[in-house]
Amino acid sequence: MARLYLIRHGRPAAAWGADHDPGLDEIGLAQAAAARDWLLALPGAERPRRVVSSPLRRCRETAHPTAEALGVAIELDPAMGEIPTPRRVAPADRPAWLRKAFQGTWGEIDGDLDYRAWRRDVVEALTARGDTAVFSHYVAINAVVSHLAGDDRALSFQPDHGSITVLEANGRSLSLVAKGTEAGTRVL
Repeated sequence: MARLYLIRHGRPAAAWGADHDPGLDEIGLAQAAAARDWLLALPGAERPRRVVSSPLRRCRETAHPTAEALGVAIELDPAMGEIPTPRRVAPADRPAWLRKAFQGTWGEIDGDLDYRAWRRDVVEALTARGDTAVFSHYVAINAVVSHLAGDDRALSFQPDHGSITVLEANGRSLSLVAKGTEAGTRVL
């Protein structure tokens, strides 16, 4: 079985909904370094060999110290990005749309696509990976954890900035080894 480490990006420099692609603040940079240190402290056989990131800046900046320490390039994967916002929802209205989405199930999210299918796509993108540190987002991590737990709620886990959720993959399926730290991030 291959190990996967699903890391939520560090704390961004801009408030939720205020900037579509913020970098990290000082605490976020420290969280990125802490994630690197945790990953590098793993026994050699469990240490990630690859680094994958959402294309968004806060994830790339969180991934950078780990990639640099491992001597690998960051592989960008849009499947590890943010949940797609419906076209009719203005950027300023995204936080309200997300709050409403978090109150229901994946099948009840109001939008342009089937969010149950989006969740499956995130899980499938991870299933094919092995021995990888994957830097992603709150909602994508929720998608994976809720799927693996058989929980259809859109919000079933509140991963903290810099938290590391451990998964195992065999190329056909994923299993949850340990959830990352839950947070003081409150999105409701």
